[in-house]
Amino acid sequence: MMSSLVDSRNRSLADWLVVLEGLNMAHIELGLERMALVAGRLDLLSLPSHVITVGGTNGKGTTCALLEAMLRAGGHSVGVYSSPHLVDYRERVRVDGVSPDAAAFCAAFAAVETARAEVALTYFEFTTLAALWLFRDAAPDVVLLEVGLGGRLDATNVVASDQTVVTTVALDHTDWLGFDRETIGFEKAGIFRAGKPAVCGDLNPPASLLAHAELLETPLSCTGRDYQWQVLDDQWRFQGLGLSLDVLPLPSLPLMNAATALATLALSPFSLDIEAIRAGLRQASLSGRLQQLGPRLWIDVAHNPESAGYLASRLPGIKGSRRCRAVVGMLKDKDIAASLAPLRDLVDDWYLASLGGPRGASANELAERQAGTCFDSVTAALAAAEMEAGEQDIIIVFGSFFTVAEVLASRT
Repeated sequence: MMSSLVDSRNRSLADWLVVLEGLNMAHIELGLERMALVAGRLDLLSLPSHVITVGGTNGKGTTCALLEAMLRAGGHSVGVYSSPHLVDYRERVRVDGVSPDAAAFCAAFAAVETARAEVALTYFEFTTLAALWLFRDAAPDVVLLEVGLGGRLDATNVVASDQTVVTTVALDHTDWLGFDRETIGFEKAGIFRAGKPAVCGDLNPPASLLAHAELLETPLSCTGRDYQWQVLDDQWRFQGLGLSLDVLPLPSLPLMNAATALATLALSPFSLDIEAIRAGLRQASLSGRLQQLGPRLWIDVAHNPESAGYLASRLPGIKGSRRCRAVVGMLKDKDIAASLAPLRDLVDDWYLASLGGPRGASANELAERQAGTCFDSVTAALAAAEMEAGEQDIIIVFGSFFTVAEVLASRT
């Protein structure tokens, strides 16, 4: 796979990424066997940190960001692995809020390349092993691993976890995970561990998820059953799992994910005082999640019906009585019609952008589901929206991580 590259120690990070992004693993079967083999050679099957694996359809990144902020406010060192990145590959790994430098990533990639020898790895498997190598070296108190796809067969699932989280279960990646919530729920529940505490933030978890927890004898705590949360004007309350917390500040990230994070902390060995929790809730943020880039420009990575529904619930508070212009670019393997539907009554003008690559939907494909003006790129669509927008109009850019990444790259 990489035999043409003679001395991996002398490659730059850019060189490594070119090679990794060119991996073609179409003929490799799904499974953790190859991942486990190389992880074993690198002594990465368990880490010296307390490991929390976070899966689910939506809210994984925000739940990790909330956990990270509260734990750090309480004085704990925290490592986070997330995907995908938006602008800089190094965003995928951070330790105490800082991404390792390029040299550290190169050393990690070289270690994985040496250890894998004859074993073929996918891009995500290779980069996940590199992240684990970095965490083993840094040895933070806590490592938060965001599941990339599904759970049962995801590369992150090779690691021995101390706690697990499933945020929500909805329809997404159906070609890989299945076409109904029960099938997808089983895949998500694949991260559960026997005897290790788990949290589910979905108000209506699939029976398959509950059954798998029972089969493994995983102590599973569910929202609405084992813990509750309630909004009270400009604050909120959390109760359950031994905690009763009042006068909590409303975070900038989804409140349901904040409740999931608090439930996870309640089951962890880390005891945080109320002021650390409040500070973490106030400080938690994540790029690309209802992020404001200017007086009238907002971006959000909403890319499936559930996340678009959340965006639709927040948009009225942002736009008020103002005119809303939406720039949207999506992948063709998403449920485009169902993802656009929640925003139809909130958006006044649609700017439909083509996304490149084999997975990208064209603007004309979007126009088959939603009337609007078509553009060859997100950049062109946003330029038109900004030129045509009135002084009081707002612009929301959404539909994919790739859509938001194109905007962020042009504004930084």
